[in-house]
Amino acid sequence: MALIIDGSRVPTRWAERNILRKLRSMESIGPGAECVSIAFVNNMPDAALEDTEMQFFELLDAAASDLPVYLSLYSLSGVPRADRGQQHVSSFYRSTSELSNCQFDAVIITGTEPRRPDLRNEPYWQALSGVLDWAESNTASTVLSCLAAHAGVLYSDGISRRSLDDKQFGVFDFVKSVSHPLTVGTGERIRFPHSRWNEVPADALLACGYSVLTQSADAGVDSFVKKKKRSLFVHFQGHPEYGAQTLLKEYRRDIKRFLRNERETYPTMPKGYFDAAAGDLLTNFRDLVLSDRREELLTGFPETAVVGTLRKTWQSSATVIYRNWLQYVLMRKAETPGLAAAVRFGRATTIRINNEIA
Repeated sequence: MALIIDGSRVPTRWAERNILRKLRSMESIGPGAECVSIAFVNNMPDAALEDTEMQFFELLDAAASDLPVYLSLYSLSGVPRADRGQQHVSSFYRSTSELSNCQFDAVIITGTEPRRPDLRNEPYWQALSGVLDWAESNTASTVLSCLAAHAGVLYSDGISRRSLDDKQFGVFDFVKSVSHPLTVGTGERIRFPHSRWNEVPADALLACGYSVLTQSADAGVDSFVKKKKRSLFVHFQGHPEYGAQTLLKEYRRDIKRFLRNERETYPTMPKGYFDAAAGDLLTNFRDLVLSDRREELLTGFPETAVVGTLRKTWQSSATVIYRNWLQYVLMRKAETPGLAAAVRFGRATTIRINNEIA
């Protein structure tokens, strides 16, 4: 069973990738059928908005296997958007203000690019706080990604993130700190991408009752959980959903900002991501730019030569963890009859991948 996007329209890139489409409603699955309904709150800035859609859609589709997963798209008010981003959100997303009258089995909340040192001063803080309150009582589990994880612990426990001397950027190895159903079936070491300027330290999390699932000496805490009312909050400081090329795109973007004098220092190359040959090409490009700082040089960025060397080495771990998460949500749903009874979809568009019409 493929991922099912709620609503009469599906974001264009996902629809175009899958040739066979069929309109269906949630009720067409039939009474008693196992399924999971998820509210997906995508707050990423315009440049990453559609890429983030695709990354989460692909990850959930792979993790779901034969389990029907119904995804409804929402976005916070107050996230700054240009015309194109606003048009996309208006076309495919609902406002999170509509969640107050809904229950879902689960919710996934992405981060966004911070603009204020204190997250409580961000223009979307009040809307995000409302979604966090709603999630505690109306879902079986809540996933908070990157900045959303930092906002979540600040709002519920007063844990402030702390800034890092340099960007935590690359693919890092993490070890399991405790046994937990979410990490069953993964190896002893788990590799995930991270891209952040801040962190929440393990000692502060443990003092407030969080369980740290994965961490490393080099990259700090990776994932952690805490039960809040009826919902298990799952926090990722990193990005299991990232595509193979995402870190490369971010690296190029940061170089462009350097060339435009929007940042003072040349960005650090992502760790554990490039092979030796790609690293040499990028080092040579850095040396050229540092000797002659002009935006025009960006045309010589060796993206084409590097792309073919990239591997999504974290894909299997990401799929296993999200599959475990979906199974946890399904189990909690079975234990709590009527958990999602308030959810009523209009029409939903199903994208089938296996050349099979339901």
